[in-house]
Amino acid sequence: MSPQSLESPKSLHPSAHSDTFARDHLPPASLWPRLTFDLPELRYPRRLNCGAELLDATVRRFGADRPAFHSPGRPPLTYGELLARVDRTAHVLTEDLGIVPGNRVLLRGPTTPELAACWLAVMKAGGVAVTVLAQARAAELATMCEIARVRHALCDVRSVDDLVKADVPGLRITTFGGEGVDDLRHLAASKPASYAAVPTADDDVALIAFTSGTTGRPKGCMHFHRDVLAVADTFGRHVLKATPDDVFAGSPPLGFTFGLGGLVVFPLRAGASALLLEQAGPRQLLPAVAAHRVSVLFTAPTAYRAMLADPSWPTYDVRSLRRCVSAGENLPAATWHAWREATGLRLVNGIGATELLHIFVSAADDAARPGTTGLPVPGWQARVIGEDGTELPDGEPGLLAVRGPVGCRYLADARQTTYVRGGWNITGDTYVRDGDGYFRYVARADDMIISAGYNIAGPEVEEALLRHPDVTEAAVVGRADEARGQIAVAYVVLRPGARRAPDGLREFVRAELVPYKCPREIVFLDALPRTATGKLQRFRLRGPGTVQ
Repeated sequence: MSPQSLESPKSLHPSAHSDTFARDHLPPASLWPRLTFDLPELRYPRRLNCGAELLDATVRRFGADRPAFHSPGRPPLTYGELLARVDRTAHVLTEDLGIVPGNRVLLRGPTTPELAACWLAVMKAGGVAVTVLAQARAAELATMCEIARVRHALCDVRSVDDLVKADVPGLRITTFGGEGVDDLRHLAASKPASYAAVPTADDDVALIAFTSGTTGRPKGCMHFHRDVLAVADTFGRHVLKATPDDVFAGSPPLGFTFGLGGLVVFPLRAGASALLLEQAGPRQLLPAVAAHRVSVLFTAPTAYRAMLADPSWPTYDVRSLRRCVSAGENLPAATWHAWREATGLRLVNGIGATELLHIFVSAADDAARPGTTGLPVPGWQARVIGEDGTELPDGEPGLLAVRGPVGCRYLADARQTTYVRGGWNITGDTYVRDGDGYFRYVARADDMIISAGYNIAGPEVEEALLRHPDVTEAAVVGRADEARGQIAVAYVVLRPGARRAPDGLREFVRAELVPYKCPREIVFLDALPRTATGKLQRFRLRGPGTVQ
């Protein structure tokens, strides 16, 4: 396969799937992005099972006795033990549950070694994993099962109630973590400890990841077996530079690709281990890093700021950390500098997308620059374009367009034409590229506030507010205004005991930014609305009275 070749369904390799639903519902060839495979490590064989590559191949390279997963209060699970558990589970899937290659299998539960083992077993059995949040509600689950035509589910026994309430027609639910005779653990106990992975094609669909979008019908993003390895062989290899001695941890759950990559794919690809935490907020991360000597950490900017503000911070030894990855929302330069001052480490900023599986623009070590996202990850290309698709000169804001070894393929969704244009993936973010090739985040394309003819980037105002010593969180959105078109409204969370004085904050921002960027209105909240992964839900801040 030559670099920058256009992939199309006509060129797909013979599938191992007997259930062809996923392949049948790929977008038309004309709507695919252009894929690039310009690194030698991205030239994968036509027959490729990512589960076998992440587990069996890693055991062959590094041995079976190394730890694979840690969890609080339990001894580490070794690669050999994980392999036996995965293979026994794969036997249950195919022999007891009747799952055939290509069947979609919903996975639901807290972040645990059991959930990760189920995901690997689905991969080895040739199924298509649909991993969802443990917090997803019945209506959301029903919609995702409808879109992906899910008929099988593996669910942590503690998370089964809402899945039952979803009342998905024909759905067979198998629980794990329980004591019943129908529990997955009981069914797997008598199965052989070895399983020959289904020889899937490199371009067979391995997973359907639903977007964490906050409005509208969710979009299912289909990713191939080679895609799973490609994000490890680009960001994991060239930016994280993961080693077998690393211990990974983080806050994102496995139901999001940020967590799947950071806590399963990247560590297993490198022969490293991961600490899987059911509760992984800032208060849990600090003691976990110290107790388990975590070296690679994944979380959002808000969590880094919260950890720094924790009064118990000095009591924890975090010197084991060597890579701290920030993604999910814009990383303020003030947070970057504060983390560097406290730890000596440069935060690894990054932008990724469910549509592209993981991070594609980032920078680490001496290449990291506060206030910027970074450079295209090796194996990826990026540019800033106008609405007409023309590349814009450096210094001019426009839409971020990227391409690489992974591309957007929505499951039977007309919104494919919005995300993929001219062979590029259009992420919906406004960026500026500087003369050195660094990309700087400006705003989500729909978060640009236009007030009386002035463009106001909400994140820029947020950074100014966060420089105030009393402000712990801030979000700035546009609100419709008859006279100005829009006005900037700031939602602010203060440190405990601080006085809510909007005039003082407004004067502070006026001293930091040109006056027209100062919020016309400041609303004080006890907490900002966020998703389960800590991502800000800006839609809840738009419109009067929504979060009061």
